[in-house]
Amino acid sequence: MGAFYNESIIPDHLRRDFDVYDRIRELDLDLGTFDSWMGRDLKGAAICSVIFHESGLVYLSGYGYGPGQMYDDPERIKEGQDAAQYVADSMLGRLHWALSCGGEGGDLNDVLYTVKGLGMVVSTDVAFHGAPAVMNGFSKRWQSVFGGGGGAFAEDGEDSNYSGVHARSAIGGFTGRFSIEPELIVAIPPEFAKAVIRNRGWIFPLPPKEAVRVRAEYQQAQGKSA
Repeated sequence: MGAFYNESIIPDHLRRDFDVYDRIRELDLDLGTFDSWMGRDLKGAAICSVIFHESGLVYLSGYGYGPGQMYDDPERIKEGQDAAQYVADSMLGRLHWALSCGGEGGDLNDVLYTVKGLGMVVSTDVAFHGAPAVMNGFSKRWQSVFGGGGGAFAEDGEDSNYSGVHARSAIGGFTGRFSIEPELIVAIPPEFAKAVIRNRGWIFPLPPKEAVRVRAEYQQAQGKSA
């Protein structure tokens, strides 16, 4: 487990008994590389991807994806679910590098639990009622990694942990050239959040000067020349 997770408020009987990276490997998920995620910074940016709050809350910006407008057809709903799962996979990579890039000693194993998900589903059909079903593609993937009765590792609706289960809203009626845009809030130990903020700030991607410093430190730690 994560070093910060081990010292967290979570009681022993509710702690995860698995390494989330083992599940990620079993699901054959690609988290990307340091260079791919740290090749960008906040220069010229109007928004960011992740915000750390000193309380331990971590806010992940939405990301739109999918073939287009949703409507109540089983095949179209499945396409939307696949798009939602794709976004979950991308958010896992984003969160991994946001947590680990600065070398504070934490990673995805230090996520305590998932707080809230929001799924904005594109559909101009006022009778459309499949938004929750589309967002399930995201929620079930997240539970597959962090634990939950809807995930791939659940048996008969039960998992060994439920830190991937989240409060959620799934709302249809938006316009856009994609299918769904999920947002997410997770909780990490406050000590971890404060370590991140003290070292490199509260925002990811990093400000340009911080990005240069963190890249150099990472390369040095990996035995590479800056």
